[in-house]
Amino acid sequence: MWYVYFLELSNGDVYVGSTNDLRRRIASHQQGHVISTRGLLPVVLRSYVAVADEQTARALERYFKSGSGKAFANKRFLRKADTSTG
Repeated sequence: MWYVYFLELSNGDVYVGSTNDLRRRIASHQQGHVISTRGLLPVVLRSYVAVADEQTARALERYFKSGSGKAFANKRFLRKADTSTG
């Protein structure tokens, strides 16, 4: 099983990555072992998608980093819950 994951960084940006061991990879991010996110700790796992193989995961990761992929992810995976009462 492979995963495409979305991390919310301390500055509010979203980082997209892929891995075959989600727990290990998230721990690596949180411990500051990943150069891309090291200066933006803490990171929070916002969502992930599980797929069958690496090729599909890498393709999805590329898509979610594109303009239309970001829009799709924001609409489907990364929406913040509506806390208004009105």
